[in-house]
Amino acid sequence: MESYIIEENKPRSSRLPARLDLAQSGTGLILGLFMWVHMLLVGSIILGKDAFDFVAKTMELAFLSDTGHGYPIAVFFAVSGVFTLFIVHALLGMRKFPISWRQHRIMRDQMQMMKHTDTNLWYIQAVTGFIMFFAGSVHLYTMLVNPGSIDPFLSAHRVVSGNYWFLYLVLLICVELHASIGLYRLCMKWGWFTGKDAGASRKKLKKAKNRLTIFFLAIGFLALAMFIVIGIQHKSNAGEPYPGTAYQKSHALPADMTEPESVAEPESVAEPESAGHEAGTAVEPENTRHEAMPADGPVETAPAEDTTDHDTGLLPETETDSGAHDVTPAATETH
Repeated sequence: MESYIIEENKPRSSRLPARLDLAQSGTGLILGLFMWVHMLLVGSIILGKDAFDFVAKTMELAFLSDTGHGYPIAVFFAVSGVFTLFIVHALLGMRKFPISWRQHRIMRDQMQMMKHTDTNLWYIQAVTGFIMFFAGSVHLYTMLVNPGSIDPFLSAHRVVSGNYWFLYLVLLICVELHASIGLYRLCMKWGWFTGKDAGASRKKLKKAKNRLTIFFLAIGFLALAMFIVIGIQHKSNAGEPYPGTAYQKSHALPADMTEPESVAEPESVAEPESAGHEAGTAVEPENTRHEAMPADGPVETAPAEDTTDHDTGLLPETETDSGAHDVTPAATETH
């Protein structure tokens, strides 16, 4: 009778743990899919520096910019949203972590006794999540305070000269393992893609998980190697942004169209002179054309007696050695 009364006086079970579990699954699903898309975008560096820069500028909404440089504030807001989901998911996941060494020891003993694959996967997910809480926070904070530093040269400079390569290597392994295991466990937990035969579906989902993990790890390792190579090659010019982008080149065309007009202006002024030289004729100034008249033509000059300088009594020279008249303006009479 006493046990019955005690059972009746127990508080009713709360729905809060189930709601928190649902929130954890939702945030984990969003972050897991985001990390796969993020890895594909970062992996564009494998196709070349221009491809990665195109992706980076697209994320900065460069197609809406007149200059083609984009808006780094868009990256800031995107990183802020991801950072918020990351913190919320981490806090929700910590509810199921062993909070003492004793609890951890009990869990390890049960894992060794049961030898259950999914339980081992959960343990790997818990360990990688714990590491990601610190490594991921550093990476997200770096992107948050430097939203405009995403291009082939600046990212490679951060990896090599900033010594972020080890952080990114650890983060890459943890993220891909945590995301693939988490999405697999979500499918099993909520019955997604299970079909009629749960055992066969579990095997198929595990194969898909393993292949996706290998695929994204391969992309991540290749991308990190490319950034290291670029960073070493441009280590002497560390800190310089990538010079050319597809957006900047396309937006620079209208500005360059005004250059031929400014260059063609002095060429149009020089056309008569160049045309004269090409035709073999000398282009003379206007004030010297009267002096170039033939010597045998009718030239009107003042009489000799009228050109005498009455002050000096000297006559100007009117003949040259060849006998031709010296074509000079008539002397002004000073009577």
